[in-house]
Amino acid sequence: MTKKILVIEDEDQVRENILELLEAEGLLPIGAENGATGIDLAKANRPDLILCDVMMPGGDGYGVLSQLRQDSALAGIPFIFLTAKAAKADFRQGMELGADDYLTKPFTRSELLSAIATRLKKRAIVQESYHSELKQAKQQLNYWMHHDSLTGLPNRLSLREKFKQIKPTNSKDKKIIAILCIGLDRFSQINDNLGHAFGDLLLKAVAERIITSVTNFYSIIRCNADRFILILDNIEHKKDAIAVCEKLVHSFSQAFTLKNQEIFTTASIGVAIYPRDGSNIDQLLDRANKALFQSQQQGGNQYQFYSAVLSIGASDRVALQTSLHYALERKELHLYYQPKVNLATGQVMGAEALLRWHHPERGIIGPTRFIPIAEETGLIVPIGEWVLQNACQQIKKLHDIGFPYLRLAVNLSGRQFTQIDFRQKLVKILTATNLHPQYLELELTENILVENTEIAIRRLNALKALGLTIAIDDFGTGYSSLSYLQQFPFDVLKIDQCFIRNISENSPNAAITKAIIEMANNLNLKVIAEGIETKEELDFVCQYHCDIMQGYIFSPPLSAKEFKELLISGKSLSCVH
Repeated sequence: MTKKILVIEDEDQVRENILELLEAEGLLPIGAENGATGIDLAKANRPDLILCDVMMPGGDGYGVLSQLRQDSALAGIPFIFLTAKAAKADFRQGMELGADDYLTKPFTRSELLSAIATRLKKRAIVQESYHSELKQAKQQLNYWMHHDSLTGLPNRLSLREKFKQIKPTNSKDKKIIAILCIGLDRFSQINDNLGHAFGDLLLKAVAERIITSVTNFYSIIRCNADRFILILDNIEHKKDAIAVCEKLVHSFSQAFTLKNQEIFTTASIGVAIYPRDGSNIDQLLDRANKALFQSQQQGGNQYQFYSAVLSIGASDRVALQTSLHYALERKELHLYYQPKVNLATGQVMGAEALLRWHHPERGIIGPTRFIPIAEETGLIVPIGEWVLQNACQQIKKLHDIGFPYLRLAVNLSGRQFTQIDFRQKLVKILTATNLHPQYLELELTENILVENTEIAIRRLNALKALGLTIAIDDFGTGYSSLSYLQQFPFDVLKIDQCFIRNISENSPNAAITKAIIEMANNLNLKVIAEGIETKEELDFVCQYHCDIMQGYIFSPPLSAKEFKELLISGKSLSCVH
């Protein structure tokens, strides 16, 4: 590829001579008659090297270099000064600003070309090394994105890809696939009584036992927490799945010996069969989980096949659904705000709006319980509009009392995002609350975008055109995160807290987090680390130049009143990079 050389020189004759010389050498020269024009051309053309006169009317070359070195996209471009000065003090001033070389006028053709060739060669070596390191980081990140850092087993990203590989492409294919969802009975009690570190040891031992209990051509995946998935893709009859289930249940009859202590735990299994119980992995996982829940409800230490007659928790779910219909009307929904801290300054720069349901009888109900119901029933649409309206209104109030810099992050549901008129509704809310779009950040998870990427990209670009910010939430727990970073117009990446937790003791998670931050920086994305709870976790994200954090080490989610009081108090974070 032809190298672009930007020549910033106020003397017309000198500039034209250099441009002609460079063009004769097969280079692509770009001329600028002053520093201001040169800076604009550098931003527009991203040259491979810059030649700049030191003394020019209206500003010197030192000012040009200083501005370019402050722009991260241009800071690495080799910069050679052209000067009639030969004093060491002048040379030192340029080198301290980041100049790569000096050519003293008058210079010969060979001196100019030699200086250019040397700097281009050096830059090529640096870029090659950088790309090599980036490639290694990407490979490492890609591996750990597809594997569980605790057990080393494939994770749920791999599950989706594996099912896609083994699912028959021919509808006439009578292949049977069994999805086994394995859950430990009363695992939370072990965690509570013996600690999470002991619980992690048990999970590793469980993974090893599952591996040794089944044949090696089955796919074993750790889904989350105490859940494991087993894919049986080479069975002919239901009885083959039954045999595996019985073998697994029996294997848990033997104690686990951990730290010279015997631990007994049983396992429950839920089974869904393709194609009888579902045609895609999401349906099958949902139904295997329902069967698992039924197994545990019946005492555990057994297996259960999914059946359409299973109505797990149906009455309770219907009751919640009915109550949710009236929650807005009865003012039972409340917004909390978790502060987001700029790690460069230690100051609160905004907050994420979080929804809580204050049920009159059940107390506070977390979003993981009622948001899925709201999604299924369509109630998420009016609830989502209420959240946006009230959160924007609250942040604008804080702007008006002396905190005009605050940014607001709001989670966007799949139903909201796919509404044809969502953009119009959002504009109406911003207009009504008088909040400028630059202070609003919409957070989306990857599963919202997988249905139709082309439509999703168009919708995101339409939202960004308003001037707001788009963030990818729970990064690393979706489906194909690396490819999405390059396809979608994201501005912000949020590292999921599962990678942050105990990061100082978990080298794979540390490697993943470091690689995510490096790749995000390379793609000019801001990085937010969520779920920071310990000083060790905070020190880690500070060390690797994460941009923003949120977590209990600074503050839990707060009511609007409490968040206002925190801002007035001037609370800040002491550990900043």
